[in-house]
Amino acid sequence: MTIQLDYNINDVRPYINWIYFFHAWSMNGKPEEEKEKLRRDAETMLDKMSGKFRTHVLFAICRANSDGDDIIMDGIRLPMLRQQTTTGGRGPFLSLADFVRPKSQGIEDRVGVFMAATDRNMEKTDSDDPYSRMLAQTLSDRLAEATVEKMHLEVRKRYWGYAKDEDLSINDLLNERFTGIRPAVGYPSLPDTGINFIIHKMLGARRIGIRLTQSGMMIPHASVSGLMIAHPAARYFSVGKIGEDQLADYASRRGIPVETARRFLASNLI
Repeated sequence: MTIQLDYNINDVRPYINWIYFFHAWSMNGKPEEEKEKLRRDAETMLDKMSGKFRTHVLFAICRANSDGDDIIMDGIRLPMLRQQTTTGGRGPFLSLADFVRPKSQGIEDRVGVFMAATDRNMEKTDSDDPYSRMLAQTLSDRLAEATVEKMHLEVRKRYWGYAKDEDLSINDLLNERFTGIRPAVGYPSLPDTGINFIIHKMLGARRIGIRLTQSGMMIPHASVSGLMIAHPAARYFSVGKIGEDQLADYASRRGIPVETARRFLASNLI
């Protein structure tokens, strides 16, 4: 079952990761006064956004098992990639499928899937000032991420309930001290943005205004998608470089031509 949550700006505002906000502005190493001014401007814009815009997320907690390097969720197969190169050439060579109970064990597991976005017009501003436009864009990006942070908290404690007694501060959440992981599509452990086509269809994400480009990128820009994996040993990793052998195998499992897979995974090819 797909669940939709809609948040007011002030609902997700506490979950904004300001470190990444400043990083988007290349503020590392800049004087604290400059950061403080930018933060004040951002807070003022958030005040204006509050009550005017909302953020939205769709998620589902699916029956799941792994089958080789695939994750099967409610009968839908999501192919995963596996590391072929690691530091020093030593394993383990990880795949996200490793953190889901294998189908061969005959015991059903669970995996979550999500897509989140801000109201599309949130990224725009009435001002023609480039500074205001960039401020609106970077805040929208952070609010989309904050939406997922709050959703994931509610999933762990209520909807999935695998961490009902979790008692973490906002700082703990932003430092990912919770159980499990939330790998996002397009990031190092899940680099194929084409996976968005599968997730978008699974969740019916048009209902929250998300459209996909031919490359699987999401519109509006302030959107996030990914998986939720509960295994306590699950961790993030970078798939890194893969060879032609895995590219061909992955394309076969995705049901797409090798050249199409090559376009999606160009930066991962040896």
